[in-house]
Amino acid sequence: MKLEALQSMKQSDTMKTIDSCSVGQIKGFYETSFLDWFGKISSVFFLSGCNLRCPYCHNHGLVLKPHSFPTIPQQMIESRLQEFVGWIDGIVISGGEPCLYSQLPDLIKFFRKLSFLVKLDTNGTKPDMLASLLDDGLIDYVAMDVKAPLDDIRYSRCVGIPVSVSHIKRSLAILAQSEIGYELRMTVCPTLIKEKDIKDLAIQLEGVQKFVLQAFNPKNTLDPDLRSVSPYDNDQMMEFKKILEEYVGECRVMA
Repeated sequence: MKLEALQSMKQSDTMKTIDSCSVGQIKGFYETSFLDWFGKISSVFFLSGCNLRCPYCHNHGLVLKPHSFPTIPQQMIESRLQEFVGWIDGIVISGGEPCLYSQLPDLIKFFRKLSFLVKLDTNGTKPDMLASLLDDGLIDYVAMDVKAPLDDIRYSRCVGIPVSVSHIKRSLAILAQSEIGYELRMTVCPTLIKEKDIKDLAIQLEGVQKFVLQAFNPKNTLDPDLRSVSPYDNDQMMEFKKILEEYVGECRVMA
């Protein structure tokens, strides 16, 4: 379907088209979150499909078996969000990887017509989509995962497939040149990320304003071997935070 036709649709028609797509179907909906957008109350939507296979991923069902989760009907989304106007601040679009989804702009436009701010969670592998969303003024905040230091070998090890970090670097440059707020995030899995990796990445990201260290959680990881791995303790996470604070403006640790 052509973009011009989509743009001429009513909101409900747009959502029906969105529902029909296998990649990017809405498979999860947290009605109220105080954690997914720092300082804001949000509703969180999880889209199916991802181009990475991070061994510590907890949403791997959305990646490997998306059809085992029911698609949330557009009528329910519309009716529930209308009740939240004036209560929540915005919408978080997560996944999976939302930027794989060619109709992501139309989904965001649907949310914006209800007067919600929009935050995008992304892995940074689709810089063209990210740039397009920013150019069109469709997103208000971005949280981008940075999985490892920016070299192909270490990055590929942390995402479970061979990748080139050129797309990651381009997404970082796009965000740095944008006028919206953004943060970078890393999940610190002890078998994949060591202190040297933190230091190397900190040097590469010098000048970034916000960075979030996310503690590894061994529950229900994509790689079953990681389910017996203990996360770094709080003291070690604080040491990593200190390293990053030498190079970035602000660093938070999330459990």
